Amino acid sequence: MTKKRFISATHSLPRDLMKGHDLRMARYLRTPELGPKILFFSGGTALRSFSRVLADYTHNSIHLVTPFDSGGSSAELRKAFSMPSVGDLRARLLSLADDSVTGHPDIAALFGHRLGKNRSKVELEQSLKALVDCKHPLLKAIAEPMRSLIQSYLAEFYEQMPESFDLAGASIGNLILTGGYLFHNRSLDPIAFLFGQLIKTRGTVRTTTDADLQLQVLLENGRTITGQHRFTGKERAEICSPIKSITLSGDADDVETRDASRVCKETRKLIDSAELLVFPPGSFYSSIIANLLPKGVSRALNKNPAPRVYVPSLGEDPETIGMTLADQIQVLAGHLSHKAAGRKLQRPPIDFLLFDSRLMTVSNKQVREIIKTFGVQIIDLDLAPEESDVCRYDDVKLAEALLALT
Repeated sequence: MTKKRFISATHSLPRDLMKGHDLRMARYLRTPELGPKILFFSGGTALRSFSRVLADYTHNSIHLVTPFDSGGSSAELRKAFSMPSVGDLRARLLSLADDSVTGHPDIAALFGHRLGKNRSKVELEQSLKALVDCKHPLLKAIAEPMRSLIQSYLAEFYEQMPESFDLAGASIGNLILTGGYLFHNRSLDPIAFLFGQLIKTRGTVRTTTDADLQLQVLLENGRTITGQHRFTGKERAEICSPIKSITLSGDADDVETRDASRVCKETRKLIDSAELLVFPPGSFYSSIIANLLPKGVSRALNKNPAPRVYVPSLGEDPETIGMTLADQIQVLAGHLSHKAAGRKLQRPPIDFLLFDSRLMTVSNKQVREIIKTFGVQIIDLDLAPEESDVCRYDDVKLAEALLALT
């Protein structure tokens, strides 16, 4: 059980938050198919282990992930097909997959497979052709009719693959998703739904948009950087100036005229159906804020009265250089604001700030500033692992704390 340690003197927890906590958690564990709809705005990797734990409590979680990754094998696919990134979508779907005997672990194994990085072009193409021709053991292990369906998407990718395409280290799951995207008239939602059905994903995973757009940041020093991989610090040197703003970048027709970045009706319905809206740990700008950039997200959020909770990342995030926790909430507030009928909606940008003061240092002055400026309720809980030298949240404790807010 996650025990309450500190609540701000100005704001208190929702009434009866911890009442019957153990019984509620036992009920969720017993019947996760009836669990609450908690929506997460995130990237694909930060919540990998957490998602597996969450699926034990609810099969109704909703995950809106970013399609803007511009590095690694995703860059090769985006360059070849002028498409959004599918890597984060694949990663989250796999983390929620039912890997028990009642699921389809054989399909998940195929989706998680990668081609070798140090093999020749001929060898890589032979491996892919073996999959397309259903001669590869991973595909042969899958029963019909699912095998033929997957094979058809791989064939679609193979037929449209440019001669110069680099298959080294390619994720087979990404290639299948790409083939499905091309087959379904360049739309990600149908293949994301089908992918989820094939591997029995215990939750709903979608990208916020399927437009071919890039993240662009303006730094405080005046420098503009286009491409997610260029400012996250994962593939290139960390930025040396704070991020001032972030926008979506692409062809003028894509961003403005045709309004391709607008979220679809189905995504708006998912946001509207959520019982709790969570901004979880992850890269602040490229995973969290990026999900709020497509047109219509903030409007949909403001139509849903469900509580919003921010769980700040632990450790160093290169994207938050020079930022305090109050600064992060200020940026979130700016992207969540929306005017309706000429009036600014009157509600806090975030209802709850959930963290563990043993894992991250937040001064009393910052706490007072956050409460006074934003009206946020501070929830300081024991979220630390029992035994770990790594500064991270315990997945079970975090999951149960969020479930208690529904």
